[in-house]
Amino acid sequence: MYKWNCSLAVGLFAGALLAAPAMADLERVSAPEGAEVYFISPEDGATLSGPVTVRMGLKGMGVAPAGADFPDTGHHHLLVNMPLEDVDLDAPLPFTDHTRHFGGGQTEGSLELEPGEYRLQLLFMDYRHVSFDPPLVSDVITVTVE
Repeated sequence: MYKWNCSLAVGLFAGALLAAPAMADLERVSAPEGAEVYFISPEDGATLSGPVTVRMGLKGMGVAPAGADFPDTGHHHLLVNMPLEDVDLDAPLPFTDHTRHFGGGQTEGSLELEPGEYRLQLLFMDYRHVSFDPPLVSDVITVTVE
């Protein structure tokens, strides 16, 4: 589906696996009032060629790496052809072909996507990879990769 190469992500993934049993029982917290997550690019309906660069925006909060417990911060996740209702918001988000983690605090990433149509949605999560309550998500956008 897509490729990404990031040694930091591998390290964060390994840490998340070790901590997952303890994190599964953690309560979700509220994001600050007025916080918003959104796509800077690509635009909804865009036709693109690969690799696809995704730029993520955030209002009312700060971005910090996974594991960095600072007030009113979190990090981005990208859902690729995965409806929000298929995500267990009460548990850390697993690493799959349909979820992309930006646990290093990135606000931009590059995706290698096969030609086709894709539904993308941002999900901003706390330092534990756990969703805020209510979830802090962007609008869903659709892009076509040629």
